[in-house]
Amino acid sequence: MKKTEDKLHPLVYELKENVDKGKLTRREFIRFATLLGMSSTMSSQLLIYGCGEEKEAPPAAESKAEETVAPEIKRGGTLKISQQIQKIDHPARYSWLMPSNSMRMIFEYMTLTDRDNITHPYLCKSWSASDDLKTWTFDVREGIKFNNGDPFTADDCIFTINQWLDKDVKSSLLGLVGSYLDQTGVEKVNDFQFKLNLKRAEIAIPEHFFQYTAQVLNHRTFEGDMKKAPHGTGPYVLDTYNEGEICVVKARKDYWQKGADGNPLPYMDEIRFIDMGGELAPQIAALKSGEIDLIDASDNPGPQVMMAVKDDAHINVMPVPTATTRVLRMRVDMKPWSDNRVRMALKLCQNREKILALAYQGEGLRGHDFHVYPKHPEYCEKPLPKYEPEKAKALLAEAGYADGIDVNLAVGSEWTDVVRYAEVLKQDAEPAGIRVNIQTMPTSQYWEKWTEVDLGVTPWTHRPLGTMVPNLAYVADDEGKPVPWNETRWVDKEFSELLDQASGTLDVEKRRKIFCKLEEIQGSRGSIGIAYWMNTWMCANKKLKNVDSHPNLIFLFNEAWLDA
Repeated sequence: MKKTEDKLHPLVYELKENVDKGKLTRREFIRFATLLGMSSTMSSQLLIYGCGEEKEAPPAAESKAEETVAPEIKRGGTLKISQQIQKIDHPARYSWLMPSNSMRMIFEYMTLTDRDNITHPYLCKSWSASDDLKTWTFDVREGIKFNNGDPFTADDCIFTINQWLDKDVKSSLLGLVGSYLDQTGVEKVNDFQFKLNLKRAEIAIPEHFFQYTAQVLNHRTFEGDMKKAPHGTGPYVLDTYNEGEICVVKARKDYWQKGADGNPLPYMDEIRFIDMGGELAPQIAALKSGEIDLIDASDNPGPQVMMAVKDDAHINVMPVPTATTRVLRMRVDMKPWSDNRVRMALKLCQNREKILALAYQGEGLRGHDFHVYPKHPEYCEKPLPKYEPEKAKALLAEAGYADGIDVNLAVGSEWTDVVRYAEVLKQDAEPAGIRVNIQTMPTSQYWEKWTEVDLGVTPWTHRPLGTMVPNLAYVADDEGKPVPWNETRWVDKEFSELLDQASGTLDVEKRRKIFCKLEEIQGSRGSIGIAYWMNTWMCANKKLKNVDSHPNLIFLFNEAWLDA
């Protein structure tokens, strides 16, 4: 019988010891063990049996209760989803989740992170890390074909990763992956294996490979526009893509995954993504009437849809906790936000309890002014900042604005909670002498300029680890320039060095100590305010089966089917 220890990364023992000492939860253990290359089944078994010989699980006890009969899966049908059909070209340049939701039916990922933040193999069937977490080896599944007939190989993964690292592509992943990898570190071993030789240790690579911008490309045909060469490994093919109107994808006949009936997935014939605009009221009416089956809420995950349909007998409401948030962000390279006293003054004008109640109906958690979610494993608990307009006024006077200051705040008009957030902030900033002029614009227009406005409120979606967003948004590249998604241009040398250290630290307690310093730095001299974290929901017609909500509200519909 093989020994489990033959397969274990040495750091797994450290993780298991932390579980035994009560320093790490069982779910956190499974999350980190799977990142190190263990299967979720093996990591669960390890918690039960320890690090000795592998043992077979005991047989399940016979249940005396009546067995639940699974419904017969039906093939065919068309799923209709309301979604804004945004401009797309390169998946590594997506600004938000919506286009990834339609295109993930065609383009897939090397890994998959589920609703419980556990990362699983996908196009890559397995991976392993060196003891020092600086060399990662990925094994690619064999026998997969792109929808144009080309074989999927390691060359496609290597090409995709190099696209992220190409400064001319201007991908957000340059900030995340580029912090520990450059193109010289991507090595082909053979047609179905590649290695990453890192500049520093990193634990979260498998999770990074499931970022919504990380869709795998066909290296033979992709030339910068996915619409012109929509050659993915996914279960659907692109039929129609008309920006602002409609996207239609149709089922493949030769997809690599098989369904419960032994035939290739998907079960559905077609998915139609219909652009109904950004106003929620007509979308909710269409959902309730059955005109559509689902609203893509990834760009607007507020409670309005849930509140409107929670009592509808024909609609499933599926909640999920999430690190999605709205970020009050200030460009530190532009006056007056180049002065930290002015930034601090505005942050002190956030009445967090009031903002959460009025903007998001209390459906979430109050936030600090650092981008780390209270349920992230490395979160370091700190007191919530108070609403202090008098202190803010004194800071403004110290900065040379004794008579107050006039500022323009850019917001997307279709994000109703963002608009309400801005309205509450405008009211509560007045006693401090900050006169806020709210500049509303269509959300599509906001996404065109979100990194350029001097003051705005930007939606940021869920990430499973506290290291991920800081690497995307608050650091510089190797040349010292802010990474593509660093919308505030804030770069702090001490913060960046500590973040690199944290990204390569597996021990959660040690990483939490580092995060205590990171959070203090960003909160005291950073460029953002976070008033609240958001609960989210997927609300779908009950005829849509075998789906669940994901923290990012992404669509995992390979095995979804319609009972209609």
